Amino acid sequence: MLAYALSTLAVNLMAQIKRIVVTGGAGFLGSHICERLVGDGHDVICLDNFFTSQKSNVQHLLGKPNFELIRHDVTLPIFLEVDEVYHMACPAAPGHYQFNPIKTTKTSVLGSINMLGMAKRCGARILLASTSEVYGDPEVHPQPESYRGSVNPIGPRACYDEGKRVAETLFMDYNRMNKVEVKIVRIFNTYGPRMHPYDGRVVSNFIRQALTGHDITIFGDGQQTRSFCYRDDLVEGIIRLMNSPTDVIGPVNIGNPDEFTIRELAEMVIEQTGAPVNLVQKPLPADDPTRRQPDITLAGKVLDWEPKVKLREGLQQTIDWFKSVDLSHYRPPTPNFV
Repeated sequence: MLAYALSTLAVNLMAQIKRIVVTGGAGFLGSHICERLVGDGHDVICLDNFFTSQKSNVQHLLGKPNFELIRHDVTLPIFLEVDEVYHMACPAAPGHYQFNPIKTTKTSVLGSINMLGMAKRCGARILLASTSEVYGDPEVHPQPESYRGSVNPIGPRACYDEGKRVAETLFMDYNRMNKVEVKIVRIFNTYGPRMHPYDGRVVSNFIRQALTGHDITIFGDGQQTRSFCYRDDLVEGIIRLMNSPTDVIGPVNIGNPDEFTIRELAEMVIEQTGAPVNLVQKPLPADDPTRRQPDITLAGKVLDWEPKVKLREGLQQTIDWFKSVDLSHYRPPTPNFV
């Protein structure tokens, strides 16, 4: 009886262990998702071409028996046997995705086609990391999932904005036509330890500039707003969406609804770093959204999720991480950074 019970327990445990691939798995968010899934005991395959990511983000996982790292570009097909796919791959910072806009569009479109094809073949569930950028420069505030957006299809940000909109279209069509189990998350501004210091995002820019004694650059008058979600809260929301019932498809906004101006963020960074630096204004880039704030009513309803980390707390943890790393070990992935 004891042997039978132990055998049954082993079978049940094996049934709970999933084979999971994370595209862009060595990136900022991807690496934290890999870390969480490995810690939960799943077999995790990390795919990354290391354009904007760092191998050091997953170095601590390389010795784990349930973790595998594959250098691969998702615009090319790959054949794996998996139960779930977290499709996170795509440059997310303007300086990165505008460096090679055609490649960015291919990553969103061809990468989604390749991953959806694999999910279809394996009968796997697949999650798309979409973006709040599908809302463009919004005419509705805050932005609910029902808002269809105000995007310039021929502007300098269109490679990312429209690429993700097409990716969402592909996911829904694979669901309708091929019954692939899909999940779509729309990610709002995220920050935290392991951000690339040269990713060109406002949080990493401000912290890096302050810690290196450079004046902080703000674009326009700094009154444009953003809502910043700490990485732990965001990863929790993404995993809850992946594990939600089949009929919860999305899109689902995941972000922090607390709204701050860019100038307020800059002043907070100066205060928390204690850096004797000034604010320097530069012209506002084309198609830069003036307001960004998620309506997370749906996430609360279907995922029982809401962010817990306040900006000041998360910012201090991010600053402490920036202080702990040697910035000379990082290089700008593209020349388009400030």
